[in-house]
Amino acid sequence: MNNLRLHPKTRSRRLTRGAAFALAGLGLTFTSSAAPLLRCEVAYAGSTQIIEAMAVADPYRVASVDIGGRFRFKGVMVGDADQLEYIKLYAYLDAKRQPILLQQATYLPPFKAAASPYPLTGEQHLYGGAVERELTYSCTLQGIAP
Repeated sequence: MNNLRLHPKTRSRRLTRGAAFALAGLGLTFTSSAAPLLRCEVAYAGSTQIIEAMAVADPYRVASVDIGGRFRFKGVMVGDADQLEYIKLYAYLDAKRQPILLQQATYLPPFKAAASPYPLTGEQHLYGGAVERELTYSCTLQGIAP
């Protein structure tokens, strides 16, 4: 099972207040505690993609995402909703023969518990290929329980 979700930057996944009241009126419950979510904004050639990753038990099943036909990006969170073991980010140059690893970053616990997403990586700039194409990304982490 793949833990990556792609969606347009403008898409909102939050329930509106009215929708939450409607669910409550139907007898459905809505919990505000969320599972850990890694959200990365990855940009290349004037285009930005949002890549989200949920916690997984098997990091080898997580697929990388094509970025503009030049790069590939993968975010992996190993653990579960209660405990993250680590986060790894991979950026590759998509070469003809096989992808070439440009950067692998590892983040270890403890992770900051916060009510809102907090910056995990800062803005990263990577360069690859014969003409040194630029890939930028930044990732936030949210849903970490205290």
